[in-house]
Amino acid sequence: MEIRLSGMVNDSIVDGPGIRLTVFTQGCPHHCPDCHNPQTHDPQGGFLGDTHLILKALAENPLLDGVTLSGGEPLDQPIPCKHIAEGAKKLGLNVWAYTGYLWENLLDQKNPNVMNLLQHIDVLIDGPFLKEQRSLELQFCGSKNQRLMDVKKSLEQGEVVLWERETDF
Repeated sequence: MEIRLSGMVNDSIVDGPGIRLTVFTQGCPHHCPDCHNPQTHDPQGGFLGDTHLILKALAENPLLDGVTLSGGEPLDQPIPCKHIAEGAKKLGLNVWAYTGYLWENLLDQKNPNVMNLLQHIDVLIDGPFLKEQRSLELQFCGSKNQRLMDVKKSLEQGEVVLWERETDF
């Protein structure tokens, strides 16, 4: 399945716990000032990739603990990202995703493709990067407004449930 990418990092240790394959999607509507990945903003930039090749890379690396969908804005490509997340789960890997959207807005939109993707994500880091709330002390996010959410528990309980390290994968 086709997906527009900015790139991938095999063996990342900064985009979630353990060793991860990080998929950087291309295209982002948020344009956060001082974004860590401004080259991913242009929706026509990057290159076309294939989710089957990404899943092959996941399967071939026995050191991986999980996959992280980053960007750009991965939730703007929910169908190919769901394909990656679903395949990762079948391999026994955990799935993290970064989004500039707020959880509450995602639920309000009721986009069935986004909701299907969320079903396959373990941890979602939501909210735009806010330069004035930037902190280098935070783990796995860049500004204090961003939340690391346990998606399954949040969906079950109907409210935001933050991810706790003790429930690590």
